[in-house]
Amino acid sequence: MLAAARAAMNDAIERWANPSSPHAEGRAARAALEDARARVAAALGWTGELIFTSGATEAIRIGLTRTKADAVLVGATEHDAVHRAAPKAFFLPVQGDGTVADHALTGRLGALGAERPLVAIQSANNESGVLQPLDSLIPIVRGKGGLIFADCAQSAGKLPLPEADLISISAHKLGGPPGIGALLVRDLGDLAPEGGQEKGYRGGTENVPGALAFAAALEASRAWLKRAEDLRAHLDGAIEAAGGQVVARRSARIPTIASYRMPGMAASAQLIQFDMAGIAVSAGSACSSGTLKPSHVLAAMGWDERDVAEVIRVSFGPDTTRSDVYRFVDQWKRLAGEAKARAA
Repeated sequence: MLAAARAAMNDAIERWANPSSPHAEGRAARAALEDARARVAAALGWTGELIFTSGATEAIRIGLTRTKADAVLVGATEHDAVHRAAPKAFFLPVQGDGTVADHALTGRLGALGAERPLVAIQSANNESGVLQPLDSLIPIVRGKGGLIFADCAQSAGKLPLPEADLISISAHKLGGPPGIGALLVRDLGDLAPEGGQEKGYRGGTENVPGALAFAAALEASRAWLKRAEDLRAHLDGAIEAAGGQVVARRSARIPTIASYRMPGMAASAQLIQFDMAGIAVSAGSACSSGTLKPSHVLAAMGWDERDVAEVIRVSFGPDTTRSDVYRFVDQWKRLAGEAKARAA
């Protein structure tokens, strides 16, 4: 969490009250909640509706299960939360570079023949960092009378939002607290209400401290992103020089995520060795890496199972330093050298 977000949350916890209560404290909490809602929307440049949720996963579930559509099409490399929320959705393939091609989207929409399809294509992939060309894909969906759902958990607050109809975001991905996110909706008429709080679209007592910390995180400086971009570029070069492979090397990628393959050493073994050295990385999505299951993202990009099993994911945050990267590179070279010696 960014310092500004921690300070905002601590202050709000001291003054917390249920914003649905009619008494003075409740009314004050309601005013603070609506202030946070307006600040989050303003920081994101969003002019539509904003529904606070417990995170991106809940926002995804609401968006994919309650949007008024007659068919759902999801990208093959979407986050597991998207695939779980729409288990009967039709799949949209990606190219070897991890992106959805215009012709593939046009073809799948034509084959669906739906009058109002809902298409889920993420902004930035949570494993490879690959950025989808949403500026060219969204007009295709609109041309078919469809709605576009963009998972922007990784890119919100770092890159401009796409012109999507529904967008999911998560506070902890941009320096805010865990346990709060939002579903951005261009037109609430596209979404079926469920009752409860958040204008009837989400039940549960509102997380006022989380919302205020969310707003503070979005309003904080993003100067660190340029440093992250430089560090990622340095690490890409160092990994390749050491005989490793950078996933989606030639694709446009968000600067805060990268995945690397170390030939000859399983990702599970790498995680143990890096952890023993005090370096925290993951294998695939951090949300599911505890299972160490093969990455569906890399499989969809055409990687074979053996190579997929040797890939780890690295993240760059506001506190990541050049010395952190140097230390990681030193460990990588040591492990890669050991793997090469065993194979000799």
